[in-house]
Amino acid sequence: MTPGSRPATSSGTGAGGYLDAASAEPLHPAARETLLAALDQGYADPRRRHRAARTSRLLLDNAREVVAECLEVRPDEVTFTSSGTDAVHRGLLGLRAGRARHGDAVVHSAVEHSAVLHAAAWVPGDHVAVGVDRLGRVDPADVRRAASADGVAVAAVQAANHEVGTVQPVAEVAAALAGTGVPLFVDACASTGRLPLAAGWDAAAASAHKWGGPAGVGLLLVRKGARWRNPFPGDDRVDERSTGFENVPAALAAAAALQAVVAEREEVGRRQAALVDRVRAAVAAVPDTEVVGDPRDRLPHLVTFSCLYVDGEALVDGLDRRGHGVASGSACTASTLEPSHVLAAMGALTHGNVRVSLARGTTEAEVEGFLAALPEVVAGIRSEVGL
Repeated sequence: MTPGSRPATSSGTGAGGYLDAASAEPLHPAARETLLAALDQGYADPRRRHRAARTSRLLLDNAREVVAECLEVRPDEVTFTSSGTDAVHRGLLGLRAGRARHGDAVVHSAVEHSAVLHAAAWVPGDHVAVGVDRLGRVDPADVRRAASADGVAVAAVQAANHEVGTVQPVAEVAAALAGTGVPLFVDACASTGRLPLAAGWDAAAASAHKWGGPAGVGLLLVRKGARWRNPFPGDDRVDERSTGFENVPAALAAAAALQAVVAEREEVGRRQAALVDRVRAAVAAVPDTEVVGDPRDRLPHLVTFSCLYVDGEALVDGLDRRGHGVASGSACTASTLEPSHVLAAMGALTHGNVRVSLARGTTEAEVEGFLAALPEVVAGIRSEVGL
């Protein structure tokens, strides 16, 4: 397979394709080119003093500056981590540690990613989930009300939802928290590169494989002046936010991919939004199917729907046999046997859920192929149970 080519797909109705970019975007050509070049130059520990180390440090600093420019932040507010989950944990728990004298409770929206929920549950104290509306959006006034209680250390509201795509009013939440002293953590893993970074956060997190960078690279952003303390200190730390031996080639490749996707964001976003509108309209015509999330103020590449009387895993498997790679992040799975907490918080149907997310190179033919296959797969599954 040549670099940049698509993997072969099974035969089926129409063109098959990878429709799970919200889990991982295929590696951007800019990232691949940069990674291969950087492997020969960025192998040394950037914390050392010898020549090879100084080269690695220059590459790492360059990556940090590129990321800062793309996100309109300061370079010294950017730290590379080992993953988006690592960045989430460090960002949220670091703000909580910086407010230890004020309390230990975490306030978060009810639709946060499990990385946020697990971080909140890992430490002692109360954890208050703020409800959302039918579109999955939190009310800033509700966040302020919850954050105004005694003992609250930090509030967490994601930039956009990873399952349904609804964009959260981060700037409005930040404004509502003004005067409370409670800092705001923003999980921007689902939206970075696709949407501008919203204002008002004290710490934020992102994940490179979501925008076409290599896996194993996360971004921790800590606003200058924020009361943040490393929640995982170690004796060998060079500075407070150091995460150890950074993967310099991967960080540089992540920065190159981010720079590329930000440059093409407007054009790609328009194209993807039009294709998603087509998916939303076609899926809504399938009997007993509910399309969830905000139809307009959303991530441009993502749409989620639930099919009544259909098991989500069976639907994913049926579509995969026809060459269409989608995700089911909500219906009961073999590993958790629990429905999606996101859809449950929205009051949406949690059974038979499918998330379709378009990659940078997804074509109209692939979308039409998926839409042709979907009604047949749904009807086939329902017929197997006598419906």
